[in-house]
Amino acid sequence: MPFGLCNAPGTFQRCMMAIFHDMIEKTMEVFMDDFSVFGDSFSTCLSHLEKMLKRCEDTNLSLNWEKSHFMGGSIVLGHKISKSGIEVDRAKVEVIAKLPHPTTVKGVRSFLGHAGFYRRFIQDFSKIARPMTHLLEKETPFFFSEECIESFNTLKRKLTEAPILIAPD
Repeated sequence: MPFGLCNAPGTFQRCMMAIFHDMIEKTMEVFMDDFSVFGDSFSTCLSHLEKMLKRCEDTNLSLNWEKSHFMGGSIVLGHKISKSGIEVDRAKVEVIAKLPHPTTVKGVRSFLGHAGFYRRFIQDFSKIARPMTHLLEKETPFFFSEECIESFNTLKRKLTEAPILIAPD
């Protein structure tokens, strides 16, 4: 299905949900073309994985084995999953850490979009970002004040110092 169509991602997600409807939230999670299979033990995970792969085979879904990660740390939706827990992907964070402060409304929107992806790792994200979000309001003249610079630097610092989070049991 071509993803250039406006409703293709939603249609694809509904298709995946229909295929794995009885397994979602019990033994696996699906987001678009990302699968995460889980269980209490290695043998349970293996059993769930076999069932998921059989379902893929039965419905003619093809998998890219080069992108598949089994029983190890992997990156899911931009987050590193490992025995330690969930953490932000350092490679993506380092790019943000090197950015100079925005000089246009488009730059502010872009930075907040990228940083917002990690908002769950930053306590009071919206309060910290408020000076910059005010610049996005209609009819507001663009002036990147000291308060905005402080907000920008605080977000960059918090992104680079994000702790490892332990997934809920």
